[in-house]
Amino acid sequence: MATGLIRRAISSSHAAAAAAQPARLLTARLHASEAEAQKVEPKASANTDTKKFQIYRWNPDSPSKPELKEFEINLKECGPMVLDALIKIKNEIDPSLTFRRSCREGICGSCAMNIDGCNGLACLTKISPSGSASTITPLPHMFVIKDLVVDMTNFYNQYKSIEPWLKRKNPPPTPGKEIPQTKKDRAKLDGMYECILCACCSTSCPSYWWTSEAYLGPAALLHANRWISDSRDEYTKERLEAIDDEFKLYRCHTILNCARACPKGLNPGKQIINIKQLQLKR
Repeated sequence: MATGLIRRAISSSHAAAAAAQPARLLTARLHASEAEAQKVEPKASANTDTKKFQIYRWNPDSPSKPELKEFEINLKECGPMVLDALIKIKNEIDPSLTFRRSCREGICGSCAMNIDGCNGLACLTKISPSGSASTITPLPHMFVIKDLVVDMTNFYNQYKSIEPWLKRKNPPPTPGKEIPQTKKDRAKLDGMYECILCACCSTSCPSYWWTSEAYLGPAALLHANRWISDSRDEYTKERLEAIDDEFKLYRCHTILNCARACPKGLNPGKQIINIKQLQLKR
């Protein structure tokens, strides 16, 4: 009887072992499938399109030599413009990266910088598809406040000096009403009023690099001609006299870097030529 009990116990233990074996095999298979899945993941991420950016860095709080710092991002997870890349780097990699931006539509001019050797707006400049790294630096020959932010004080003071507002000696023809202007006279302002004061043109001009304290630069002179050409303005003579100066006006040598750099497709050099022609007629 005891022998029979022992035989039953042994047979039951063999049955339990046989039942456990498929469970162990199932667990092993599950672990194997997870491992295989992990091996497959890198293959899926092989579709990433990485791009390197070398960005000018300088912090006044820790004064050291400026440097180009390299960042790498996945273009598949980024918008098509350089500004998109900068925002991604700032949000996900280095929050200390400093640059100006506002409208993202090429209207405010805030994100002007030098991209791969050419001045432009980061929001309108597409990321270069080439495999080489893109280099992003501040606008050239401007005092740097931090990273890609430059001091625009002198630029705005020069713009202010040409008095960019309508000046009248007589009241409007109809009191309390706007000053009328023909369509032909209005058309004369095309190619000038569109300027957004981004400073891409002025900071691409060698004459402005060397004499920015005295030479007004392409942007300010374009706006000066805009008001000189406005039929509603009555201070044309005084405006021409104010800029008839060896440095303010005549440092322009018409190399037209300004026209090539303008993100709005304007031609400041053409407007400066017009001012010079008007000076001869005075």
